[in-house]
Amino acid sequence: MKQIKTLIFLCLALFAASSVLADRAADEASIRKALGDVQPASVEPTPIAGLYEVVVGSNVVYMSADGRYMLQGELVDVEKRVSLTEPRRRQVTRTVLESLGEDKMIVFRPEKVKHVVTVFTDIDCGYCRKLHNEMDQYLEEGIEVRYMMFPRAGAGSESYKKAVAVWCAEDRNRALTDAKNVKAIEMKSCDNTNDQHMDLVRQLGARGTPFIVHSDGSTQPGYVPAKRLSTLLSQVDR
Repeated sequence: MKQIKTLIFLCLALFAASSVLADRAADEASIRKALGDVQPASVEPTPIAGLYEVVVGSNVVYMSADGRYMLQGELVDVEKRVSLTEPRRRQVTRTVLESLGEDKMIVFRPEKVKHVVTVFTDIDCGYCRKLHNEMDQYLEEGIEVRYMMFPRAGAGSESYKKAVAVWCAEDRNRALTDAKNVKAIEMKSCDNTNDQHMDLVRQLGARGTPFIVHSDGSTQPGYVPAKRLSTLLSQVDR
C-alpha cells in the first residue's frame, strides 16, 4: 500500500511539473510572438506569478505572460532589500562583452593583472585623454584597460575616422596614444570594429565618455583616477 501511495504521489508530482512547463512554454511563445522580429536571448519566470524577465541584447525588461505589457526598471525584493534586476543586468553585460572578445579591443595590460576594466572612449574627449595620459598609473595599480571606441559625434565624424585609422594602424596602442595626444596619425581605412562598439554602447545606455565597465558588469560613467578606481575594483573583485 505504501508503495502504491508513493507511486501515486510521484505521478501527481510529474503531472503538476509537466503542467507548469507547458504553461511556461505557452507564456514564452506568447511573449516571443508579441516581440515580433526582436529575438530575446532568454525568457525566464520571476518570483511574481505571470511576470517574466526578458533579456534583449544587454537590456533586461519584464513582460506579462500574454506578452501585452512590458515594464522597464528595477525589480526589488522589499523583504530582502535587494535588487533582482541589477545582478542579472551585470551578468548580461559581462556575457555581451565576453562574446565580443579581446581581439576586437585595444588592450593596455600591466605586467601583473589585478583588475580588468573595459573603457568606451572617444579620441577627442577631454576626460578620455586625461584617463589615457595617466595610463602608467592604471598599469602600476595592476589595472588592465580594454578600450572600445565610442565616437560620440557619430559615424562619419572626424572622431570616427580617427578611431578607424587607429584600428587600422600597424601598432594600435601607439596610434591610439598619438591620436589622444593630438599627434598626426596615418588616416587609414580598413575593416574595423567601430560600428560594433557603438551598437554595444547604445545597448548599455551610455551617453558620455569615458564609460567604464567593471569586471562584474557594473558600470562607472566618467573619469576615475587610478588609485580610486583600484579601490573600487578591489571591492568588486572580492
